[in-house]
Amino acid sequence: MHTIYMGAGFVGACSAAVTADSGHQVLAFDIDSERIARLSSLDAERIESCIHEQGLAELIIKHQSRLAFSDNPAVLAGWIEKADVIFICLPTPEQTDGAVDLSYFMRGMEDIGRLLAKRSAGKQERRVLIVNKSTVPIDAIDISRRILHPLGVKNFGIASNPEFLVEGKAIDGSIHPERVIVGAESAQDFETMRSLYQRFIDSSTVQYLEMNPYEAAAVKLLANAALFARLSFTFSAVGRICEIFPFLNYENVRRGITGDSRIGRWGFYNSLFAGGSCLIKDTEALAHQMEARGADADFLRSALAANRYQAEHFYARAANEAGYAFSGKRVAVLGLAFKQDTNDMRHSGASLIIQRLLQDGAREIRAFDPAAQETAQAVFPAAEHPRITYHNSAEEAITGSEALFICTDWPQFRALGEYIAEFCRVPYLVMDGRRMLERQYHTLAALGMQVIAVGSPIFGAQDRREDHNG
Repeated sequence: MHTIYMGAGFVGACSAAVTADSGHQVLAFDIDSERIARLSSLDAERIESCIHEQGLAELIIKHQSRLAFSDNPAVLAGWIEKADVIFICLPTPEQTDGAVDLSYFMRGMEDIGRLLAKRSAGKQERRVLIVNKSTVPIDAIDISRRILHPLGVKNFGIASNPEFLVEGKAIDGSIHPERVIVGAESAQDFETMRSLYQRFIDSSTVQYLEMNPYEAAAVKLLANAALFARLSFTFSAVGRICEIFPFLNYENVRRGITGDSRIGRWGFYNSLFAGGSCLIKDTEALAHQMEARGADADFLRSALAANRYQAEHFYARAANEAGYAFSGKRVAVLGLAFKQDTNDMRHSGASLIIQRLLQDGAREIRAFDPAAQETAQAVFPAAEHPRITYHNSAEEAITGSEALFICTDWPQFRALGEYIAEFCRVPYLVMDGRRMLERQYHTLAALGMQVIAVGSPIFGAQDRREDHNG
C-alpha cells in the first residue's frame, strides 16, 4: 500500500519507518527542511541528532528503497495521486488554558484537502483514507469534515489510529505493540486498516481493537491521563510519606506496593517531575474538554497541580532542609532530557531547575546530557544564557561544582557516587531527582555532604533527621 505521513517528527518518523518495515511504500512529508535533510541523509549520527530513538536510524537506512522523506510540495502532490492512506501526525501543542492548539492540524488538513480535490484531474476516482495520529479533541473527526467538505474533497474516509509510543522505546513498541486501536466508520475503511496492519492482526500478542473514531480519540486521552494520575500518586503519597518518615526506605515500600498484581509496577519510580510531550498535555486537554461541556475535572486538575508542586517542593528543599542558597554557586545539572533514551526536553524537569537556578542567581550552571545537548542549546541559547555551560561528560560537569542536580534517569549516572566522593569538596549538596545514587547516600553524607533525594529525608543534616524522629 502507498502511505503518506504528514509530519516527520517523533510520531511521524517512527511510524513511517515501521510501516516501511511492514512492506508498504511510504512518504514522510514535513515542511522542516533541516529535519528532512537529516532523516534522509542515510547517516545514522545525523538521523539520531534529529530524533534520538533506538533503532530508528537502522530502520530508515534498511528500508530506504520504500521509505522517502521530502519537504517538496510537488513530491507530496505526486504521492497524493496514488495514496491509499494518509496519516496526520502534526503537532497539537497545548494552549495556556489547557485547550489543544489545532492550528497546525487545521492548516495541514486544508493543505491535504486542496491536493485531494485535484486528484485525477478533479475526478477523485481513487478512495483515500485519512487517519489521525495526532492527539486531538474527541470530536476531531467532525472538525476534519468541516475542513474537507467545503474544499470539494470526495471519495474519502476519516479514521482515528492513536499512537501510544514511549519515547526511547518507540520502534520496539511499534513493532511489538500491546494494542492497536483503530477507529473508523465504514466496513471499507476498517478493511483498509486491516490490510495496512496485517502483521499485527496475525500476531498472537497484539490486541487489535476496532471502534468508532470518537472512542479511539477518547481512549488516547484517557489512557495518558490514567498514567499521569499514577505518577502524581507516586509523587504526592508514596514519595512524600517516605520523605517525612526517616525509618521508611522508598525502595522497600515501592516493592511492597507493586507486589500486588492488581496495582502493577509501572509509575512507581519517584522523580522530581513527570515531563515529556504527552502526559501533561493530554491530561490538560481532557480536563479542558470535560469542563467545556460542564463536567467536573477536579481529579485531573489535582493531578496536574501535584506534578507542578513536586518540582517546586524538590527545589525548595535545598533551602528549607539544608539551608542552602544557590546564589553565586557553581551548580552541575546532569540530565537535560525529560527521561533517558531521548533528546526530548519538552516539559523536562531539568528545564524547570535551570530556570529556577537562573532566577536565583547561580553563578554557573554546568550542564550535561548524553543525547540532549544540542536540544538544550536551542532551548537555552548561549547568547541569552552565558551562565549555562555545556560539558562533554558528567564528570567534567561535576568538577568544580558546589552543588549537583540529577534530573534524568540515564543509567550511567548511577556510577557517579565514587567520583563525587573523591573530587567534590565539602560543603557540597547533592539534589537527586531520580534516586540514581540511592546506594551511596549514606556514604556521601558520612563525608560531610548533604543529600536531598525524592522519596527520602535529607541525609547529612543529623539535627534535622532527629527532628523527624520526634
